[in-house]
Amino acid sequence: MIGRISRPFFLAAGVFLCCCPALLAQQALPEFSGHDRVLILAPHPDDESIATGGVIQRAVKAGAEVKVVCFTNGDNNEFSFIVYEKRITFRKGIFLHMGMVRAAETMEAMRFLGVKKSDVNYMGYPDFGTMEILGKYWNTSKPYRSWLPRVRKVSYQDALSIGAPYVGESILSDLKTVLTAFKPTGIFVSHPADLNRDHQSLYLFLRVALWDLEGAIEKPAIYPYLIHGIGWPRPRGRRPKLSLKPPKTLAGLSWYQLLLTEEELSNKQKAIGMYKSQIAYNPPYLYTFARANELFGDFEHVDIHRSLDEGDIEWQSVGSGNGAQANGAFLQYAVVDKDLRIKVALRKKIDKNIGLYINLLGYNKKKGFAAMPKLAITVGRRGMRIKDKKDVVFIKDARLTFQGSTAYISIPLASLGDPDYIMARARRRFFRVPLDAAAWRILKVR
Repeated sequence: MIGRISRPFFLAAGVFLCCCPALLAQQALPEFSGHDRVLILAPHPDDESIATGGVIQRAVKAGAEVKVVCFTNGDNNEFSFIVYEKRITFRKGIFLHMGMVRAAETMEAMRFLGVKKSDVNYMGYPDFGTMEILGKYWNTSKPYRSWLPRVRKVSYQDALSIGAPYVGESILSDLKTVLTAFKPTGIFVSHPADLNRDHQSLYLFLRVALWDLEGAIEKPAIYPYLIHGIGWPRPRGRRPKLSLKPPKTLAGLSWYQLLLTEEELSNKQKAIGMYKSQIAYNPPYLYTFARANELFGDFEHVDIHRSLDEGDIEWQSVGSGNGAQANGAFLQYAVVDKDLRIKVALRKKIDKNIGLYINLLGYNKKKGFAAMPKLAITVGRRGMRIKDKKDVVFIKDARLTFQGSTAYISIPLASLGDPDYIMARARRRFFRVPLDAAAWRILKVR
């Protein structure tokens, strides 16, 4: 049976992705058995093949049950559509057509790799819109509107919940339905440090769904895979004899790897070749992931222990183990009495152009996630602005102070719904443009 990720699992790693001097050796991914139920969650059609084509084959061969679920239909990639179908259009139906083309490609590839048609499902949520939904669209009568297809509900006939509005409750309900029915022993999902917003949000939605289902299903092992990283992987293109190595920015994590046999690698290459709509736009890219191994690794939760007073603060660093700064910032969290404290040490002072973006999404087991605050904090030279979902809010006891180039932020835990967990991310910004490829981290409030 697929093994759980053991503890202690990871060395501390940065929200501001930090470089470590050496790559750690990868552990072998636990072997599959006929008792396993393997769930592959793909943000877009093609992610399941390029990230887990070997895993799928190995699990099927071992007699495990394998289910593949695509989060979106990838219908917002207009450039690949223009190259593939050689026409320019902005008609709503054409983009939905592109989503159906991509879904068909996944179905063909999965059938080739041995997954039954009935075990390939589509959720149909908006490509490049799911992070907006996670942060803003809950308890609302006006769902998110997708950018190019310009729809506010799931519009694919073969989707799990046809007609479901584009709101967070719909996504969470679909994921919990899949998890409850399938009861996976292992889940392969996109990484919280991935540069793509849908890849990040799928990981976070999954975490919320699993917290909601604690006690209702057995806790599965989670194996995140990375697709989009800065300058990673290199070199691009067909390099089947090369191995994927963790990016230096995430080298402090422990990683699992699956070494592919020649047959598995050959089959993975053939499956990737079935995504013609994507290969036409960027021929070398997808084949970059057809290499001698597949990689999986996750961050450990950051335990935040409550201090009773200012003189006893237990700062938890979300950076490299030796405290090195990276990307111009070093991040620490603490809880003092009833407040979450955030400390961001910058190389340069915040000015009229340079500031910070901080996202804080609280989770409380006793409260529905839809009702929990979802704060987006903008820090600038003149102070900070806080939004809860789409609305600017005033939080009475929120504080911002500076000591040189270090920013200290205090947010009452009550304003986050007195959370058990906080999904957190901090990024520098230049005007309104984020400067950092910052990973989401999960803070566990003790």
